[in-house]
Amino acid sequence: MRITILTLFPSMFNGFKENSIIKRAIGKNIVEINIVDIRSYTLDKYGRVDTPPVGGGAGLIMKCQPIVDAIKANSTTATRKILLSPKGRIYNQKDAKAYAKLDDILIVCGHYEGIDERVNNYIDETLSIGDFVLTGGEIAAMAMSDSITRLLDGAITNCSLDEETFESNLLEYPQYTEPKEFDGYKIPDILYTGNHNAIEKFRHKEALRITRQYRPDMFEKHTLTRQDIKLLKEIDEDDDNPKWLMDALNKGKKFIK
Repeated sequence: MRITILTLFPSMFNGFKENSIIKRAIGKNIVEINIVDIRSYTLDKYGRVDTPPVGGGAGLIMKCQPIVDAIKANSTTATRKILLSPKGRIYNQKDAKAYAKLDDILIVCGHYEGIDERVNNYIDETLSIGDFVLTGGEIAAMAMSDSITRLLDGAITNCSLDEETFESNLLEYPQYTEPKEFDGYKIPDILYTGNHNAIEKFRHKEALRITRQYRPDMFEKHTLTRQDIKLLKEIDEDDDNPKWLMDALNKGKKFIK
């Protein structure tokens, strides 16, 4: 896959490309990430890429010509061209999975007070990563590129993708590391029993609990199963020691450290 990012600040991406999963994916030729400086395409004799808005107003607006010429020079008819803007619809995991199936994506980073409206005639979609304002689209472009790259075959192990937040409209269950007790806080005993079915049920119950508490908007989209309803009933009744859990603990005592 090729991801091309048009920006006024290419140096912001140096660290992004040189660390962690992104660096490994580039090294394994899983993804090619090209950072293009929009300034190199301006025809303005003073080298400017922005100007005050026609009709008056605050701030500076990115000029049409440098962006459009950069788009044309770095894309084909097969390229999916995306503009990052507060006007766009909110990007989500479903989008990441769809883009990960493409071969060529181009992302335009806006900046200053906005861009010339006519740029919209040269892109396929306008996206935003949330209802807040950034100084530019660079951080959003990194977030999108990261979320797409990690889904590409070979970027990370498949088992890491099996159970993830947003895949089933549930937040991921809590995870722990040794030691068993730290500063008075303990890892739940059930995780030491070796009873995989009981552990899976416990984790699913915790996922239901925290999603309903912290992300009710996601919880409303989750399709409840019969097991979900039983587990939610336990939560609502403050039953932290249901029979299935106690049975698993009693059978797995020898595993508890």
